[in-house]
This record gives sequence, structure tokens and C-alpha cells, in this order.
Amino acid sequence: MAQTASAATENHAGRQHQEVGHKSLLQSDDLYQYILETSVYPREPEPMKELREITAKHPWNLMTTSADEGQFLNMLLKLINAKNTMEIGVYTGYSLLATALALPDDGKVLLLLLLYNDLSTILLLIACEFCVQILAMDINKENYELGLPVIEKAGVAHKIDFKEGPALPVLDQMIADGKHHGSFDFIFVDADKDNYLNYHKRLIELVKVGGVIGYDNTLWNGSVVAPPDAPLRKYIRYYRDFVLELNKALAADPRIDICQLPVGDGITLCRRLT
Repeated sequence: MAQTASAATENHAGRQHQEVGHKSLLQSDDLYQYILETSVYPREPEPMKELREITAKHPWNLMTTSADEGQFLNMLLKLINAKNTMEIGVYTGYSLLATALALPDDGKVLLLLLLYNDLSTILLLIACEFCVQILAMDINKENYELGLPVIEKAGVAHKIDFKEGPALPVLDQMIADGKHHGSFDFIFVDADKDNYLNYHKRLIELVKVGGVIGYDNTLWNGSVVAPPDAPLRKYIRYYRDFVLELNKALAADPRIDICQLPVGDGITLCRRLT
């Protein structure tokens, strides 16, 4: 028996929502699929495709950066000629790989890898050029290690250094030692939303004048415009007020230019002015 048009449409939409990292805020799933199939997937580097497909099998795959946002970050880093970058929050490393592929061979990524257990942060892994000592806070590195073989096979692992430990104290130390002020071309934050403002207070000193900080998930599944009594998943509701607070603070910060884009789950770019 032939499918009705409505049934076919429902099945097609259901398939689209299975796309790993499907966080698009576009009203039309067909339009989002068109973007992926026309402009993103045909130009996606093979290592990123491999990591995206590996991540799709992970039960927490919605935590990953979407393919269109990965393409956007890769292009942005090339446009600003970034060489020294930082990443806070990595999961399996899709956005990290997009960054590493965009950087020149002499570029470096300062990586803060964040893993979650529901609403509780269980591990921060931090990589930095100034210290190669490993301080273990937790042994659970399975998510990042899922993507590490792909990163190594892509030939960009030499651009990334790792150090384990809490993020904020390390950022405080970087500021205190005075060696890293204004030294980063680009910083990408996709981590614990309740600390975004704490990160911003520190990162604004570490990014160079003219450099860019990107905050991910600033439209937070569209919940930023949801009424107070809207039915929301627990973690969406928990972090929504923190995202709203961040958006308000960034809009009022005279030290930066900002541009909020509906790419993925929303990304706000902040260009440091002073």
C-alpha cells in the first residue's frame, strides 16, 4: 500500500531529527536538510564525517556540535587567520577537529574538555602550552577518547596539548602569571552554562584585541523565548536562566562587539574591542 503524502512527510521529518547534533532552529526541517546535503556534507572533511558518524552511535550524541556549525567554525578560523585558540567543552571532539583542521601547522589549541553526568560536571580536562603535567581529577575520559583516534589519523593531534584539572583555577593562574593576556585569537565555549559568565570574566582578558570568543547554545533549544510555565526537559529548564543572564550581559558589555547567530543551537560571537 502506497504511503500517503502526510505519512511520507512525517517519516522524512522523523529521519531528519535523527541527524547527529540536530539542533537547528529553522522552522523547516526540509530546509535544514537541504543545507546539510547541498553545502555541508559534500564539503565535510573525511575525518569530520568519520567522527560525526562515530558520535551518532553514542547515547549522548545531542551534545555534539552540529555539522553546519562545525563548517561555520572551520571557515571562521580561516577568515581570522587564527593560530592560538582555546576550547572549553569538547565531548567527542567534533568542534575540536574542525578547529585543528583549520589551524596552520604551527597553530595550537588550548583545550578544556568537559564531561557531564546529568547536571553535575564530573571532569574537566585542560590542555595548555605552558604546562604538560597531567593532574587527574577523574578517570572517565571515554567520550574524548572515542574521537581521539580520528584526530590522530587526521594528522592534527600534534596541535593539541592536554592538562587535566578544574577550568576556572587554571584560567585564574593564566591571568595571574601575566604571560597569556591577549594571546588567544579565538576561544570557543561549549560547556557548563552556569559558568559561562565566570568564563567570560576571565576569557575577555585572555583573548587578544580583535580576537573572537564564541559562546555556544545561546538560544538553548529555543527555550529563551518560552513562557515560564512551558513544559521543558529538566536540563533545559535548569540552564535556561543562566543562558538568559549571559545573553543580557554580553549585549551590555562595552568591551565587545557581538553577533548572535541561529546556527546550531545558537552561537554568539564576541569580538574584543579594548
